[in-house]
Amino acid sequence: MTRPAALHTAHTHELAPPLLDAVRAFLDTAFEGDFGNEDWDHTLGGVHVLVRGDGGELLAHGAVVQRRVLHADRSYRVGHVEGVAVRADRRREGLGSRVTAALEGVVDRAYAFGTLSASAAGAGLYASRGWEVWRGSIAALGPRGTVPLPDEEGSTYVRGGPDPRAGALVFDWRDGDVL
Repeated sequence: MTRPAALHTAHTHELAPPLLDAVRAFLDTAFEGDFGNEDWDHTLGGVHVLVRGDGGELLAHGAVVQRRVLHADRSYRVGHVEGVAVRADRRREGLGSRVTAALEGVVDRAYAFGTLSASAAGAGLYASRGWEVWRGSIAALGPRGTVPLPDEEGSTYVRGGPDPRAGALVFDWRDGDVL
């Protein structure tokens, strides 16, 4: 019987610079060059889940970072999922589900609810695990006020929290893609 790949969970500050460099290179490859400096910045400062093979090679990664979200006249501290990827030759083996399950454990124990912005390729994984598409509007609280984000509608998912059919989610501002 094949031994399952080793899963490791750590906060960004616990990851040595060479490992962080390896994670960044892994994400660059996994996202086929569509993972910029701001995307990397969004992935840092939270809890990372790493799956490694027998030789220590990185097979999968995901992170959950804290965000502030306004909804129905209340501010929530949410766990926002970032940088979920599986090495191309190891996809469809359940590694993405293992990473997501570990991230959900962090979200469920540390935050009011979870949020993420799913790619078309990743949406099925999240939906199969009970994440729900947010049916209300999506916006960000920017330097000049509230900025609608219609391109994020239909791809923003929530876990727990408010009714996903009701009202707006207004995320805190950050450079680059706000979600």
